[in-house]
Amino acid sequence: MYKTQNRDLALELQSQIPYLRPSIHARRANIVVKFQDLYGFTVEGNVDDVNILNEVREKVREQGRVWWALEASKGANWYLQPQVVSISQGIALKSSLKLTTLANAITLKRLIRKGIPPVLRPKVWFSLSGAAKKKSTVPDSYYNDLLKAVEDKVTPATKQIDHDLPRTFPGHPWLDTPEGHATLRRVLVGYSFRDSDVGYCQGLNYVAALLLLVMKTEEDAFWMLAVLLENVLVNDCYTTNLSGCHVEQRVFKDLLVKQCPRIAAHLEALEFDVSLVATEWFLCLFSKSLPSETTLRVWDVLFYEGAKVLFHAALAIFKMKENELLLSHHVGDVINILQKTTHYLFDPEELLTVAFDKIGSMTTNTISKQRKKQEPAVMAELDQRLRRLNSLKMDDK
Repeated sequence: MYKTQNRDLALELQSQIPYLRPSIHARRANIVVKFQDLYGFTVEGNVDDVNILNEVREKVREQGRVWWALEASKGANWYLQPQVVSISQGIALKSSLKLTTLANAITLKRLIRKGIPPVLRPKVWFSLSGAAKKKSTVPDSYYNDLLKAVEDKVTPATKQIDHDLPRTFPGHPWLDTPEGHATLRRVLVGYSFRDSDVGYCQGLNYVAALLLLVMKTEEDAFWMLAVLLENVLVNDCYTTNLSGCHVEQRVFKDLLVKQCPRIAAHLEALEFDVSLVATEWFLCLFSKSLPSETTLRVWDVLFYEGAKVLFHAALAIFKMKENELLLSHHVGDVINILQKTTHYLFDPEELLTVAFDKIGSMTTNTISKQRKKQEPAVMAELDQRLRRLNSLKMDDK
């Protein structure tokens, strides 16, 4: 029974990842071709880009076979099952237990960095991120009860959500439909009432939309959004004053100086503020900047290793284009280089190899210390800005 299910999943995965075949005319001429990716987004690129995407799809198939083999040998959901040893087995097995658990953890970390097969993503994300545990702490009817309680209520958050719905991935075959808008709205409005401190912040629409495409059900997408904002990302990233986001930008600037000193010095000479591009990367978690599969490969690691991967990925984008950036003469040149790079990063391995192999090690603890260091300056800056605004209001009266 299990083998049949395993084979069905493998076949389902393969059926979801068709080869892209440009026309004979496209092969002969270096023209732009359009096609839909696995998640329904329209992608534009040349024949070289199509070839890269086909190679990526083959790697996804290979990675899928690795996951199926592990499930066959270790059992379904092996990455979730704690290794339990009964008292009767004795203390002698404890060291073996620790080694087994450690080996599983190392294997899982490597597997996730190589990518979770699309068909397994919903289950793996929901379990490893903590979303399943978070959902289990409330009644089964929590989400439906929440939606009923907030139905027809109007707040500044719901008004902004309604304004942003048609601007969220316009042209997508499902998201940009009445059904897609309604589903996304329920998730965003529901969360805005769950956490009134966050309410709604622009950027969350893109994150929630991509979660819906991966998780398939809106309730699972809701809980993924909840665990993301409440456990995975830094606090106050999406609150009214975006203090958490400002902290992340300061931390990123410091890391850029340490990890890519030549780039940082050159950009400073050009008076280029990296937050011009990085703010959107961090608020939208790259969902507006990178191709969908590349974004989701970053999210694979995000939901397992935490927010430090956002810094790894952002630094890698700069590192990959170091030579070009050092030759730039204007702020506009820098923006064009970075936007073009992210738009055509169809191969996730290209980004993640640099992110983890060429960027120095960064632990969650290191990032936390950097955040604490930057928080006082950010809060002082925001307080000064608020005082200035209040002063202007008083002058207008």
